[in-house]
Amino acid sequence: MVFFLITLGFGFFFLGFSFYARLLEGLFDVDASNPTPAVQKSDGVDSVPAKWPVLFGHHFASIAGAAPIIGPVLAVSLWGWVPVYWWVVLGSVFVGGLHDFGSLMLSLRFAGKTVAEVAEGIISSRARQVFAMFLWFALVLVVAVFASVSAKTFVEGPEIVLPSFGLILVAVLVGFLMNKKGMSLLPVTFIGLGSFILLIILGQFLPVQMVGRDALAIWVILLLLYALVASVAPVHYLLQPRDYLSSYLLFFGLVIGYIGLFLSHPTIRLPETTMKAPFDFWPMLFIVVACGAVSGFHSLIASGTTARQISNEGHGRYVVYLAMLAEGALALLAVFAVIVGFSSMDEFLKVLKSGGPIEAFSVGFGQLTRVVLGDWGKSFAVIMLNAFVLTTLDTATRIGRYITEEITGIKNRWITSLIVVVPAAVLALTGKWKAVWPLFGAANQLIAAMVLLLIASFLAYRKKKAGFVLIISIFSYITIMSALMKKSIEFFDKGETLLLTIGIVLLFLSLYMVVELFKKRASSGGQL
Repeated sequence: MVFFLITLGFGFFFLGFSFYARLLEGLFDVDASNPTPAVQKSDGVDSVPAKWPVLFGHHFASIAGAAPIIGPVLAVSLWGWVPVYWWVVLGSVFVGGLHDFGSLMLSLRFAGKTVAEVAEGIISSRARQVFAMFLWFALVLVVAVFASVSAKTFVEGPEIVLPSFGLILVAVLVGFLMNKKGMSLLPVTFIGLGSFILLIILGQFLPVQMVGRDALAIWVILLLLYALVASVAPVHYLLQPRDYLSSYLLFFGLVIGYIGLFLSHPTIRLPETTMKAPFDFWPMLFIVVACGAVSGFHSLIASGTTARQISNEGHGRYVVYLAMLAEGALALLAVFAVIVGFSSMDEFLKVLKSGGPIEAFSVGFGQLTRVVLGDWGKSFAVIMLNAFVLTTLDTATRIGRYITEEITGIKNRWITSLIVVVPAAVLALTGKWKAVWPLFGAANQLIAAMVLLLIASFLAYRKKKAGFVLIISIFSYITIMSALMKKSIEFFDKGETLLLTIGIVLLFLSLYMVVELFKKRASSGGQL
């Protein structure tokens, strides 16, 4: 059964990459001869052309944080594995792939601008301002949360500190060898990966333990200082090589996980569904799974950093669409880890309640990879996840800087990065991010719905026959709005005034964007 499900899922991924992605290329008139912003506006800091395998590593590492594991694991506990499996497969191929690829192409068609600035060209300047502020708040929250989560893993797992921070120095070395010394990609990759593997081994023997009541706060401050420096450093000397090397860690985890599934011939022990009624998963499944199928955060990566580094728009299918499928494969692995790694639903829920979804995944991953990694599987899962939390942290800070520049007009990179890092530090150090985090999933998916509407509008303006894009965008918008209304009602019943207020504001902001979109459509006669 497991082998059949893996084959079926990867069969959909293959067809999506081979046919659906090519259809999207045609809709956006992808032409390898078109000069990209990375080539036209190369500045040695943010806009720097990259080899597509390196850029794929950066993009994949940036989007594949802990979310594609946390979401599917939680969803399995709520609705069973069947609806989660199918949403991950179909969502990755048809919705997430469209969203991510379309975000990149919108940015390339608007000279490398973020989706916030693209909103001005498609809708209005007021829509851009509203959308940009919304994105800025979301990014500050992401930076705060990921700094807190990563700091906690350092406190609880001192053996991962050395490889996590050591990779930064290795990445700088790799960037220097590629960009200053002109060394080819293959030997540089071997040097980087060899150094990284050595750091992982050394970390087991040289744990960096920070003790004391303020240990967590100190790690948060150090991580945010790193994010500040990384956000202003030339992208090809730190961000590109670090994310590229980190991606191999996740690929290794994916390969080992699926090899473990094939070798161990596991049995599915968790129920297919726990729903009390048909379609009981709608609309909340789409909020909970998020990055495993479609995520608004991906549009910020695609239009924020990837669009400024891609050297050939013909590489978009290999960089962005393929990365979405790889994340879908990671989400599927998370599903398989818990449905075969636990003997019963009660055992799964017990671990989930005590340690959270990352602990549940780590335990399940350790069980299914025992045939390959022995007792080291669970520790490897933690190292793998932490590496990607850090990549998301520094990328989110960099994109927050871009958005801040667009909002304020300030060009000093240090100042605009501080405008992101300082409020994130306040949220992280005070723990106040926990008060608004329950709404982040809805806010993130609301970004995805709005971006899909931008994509559909852009194609409509260009007279493209893309009715399926409009259907997907409308479905996504209605689903997310329904989920947001459902959550707002829950907040009202529980008397959670802050969350209720934010939920209502998000509802009105999204409605305002749609009204502006229709007004622009009516006034322009269908033309940009």
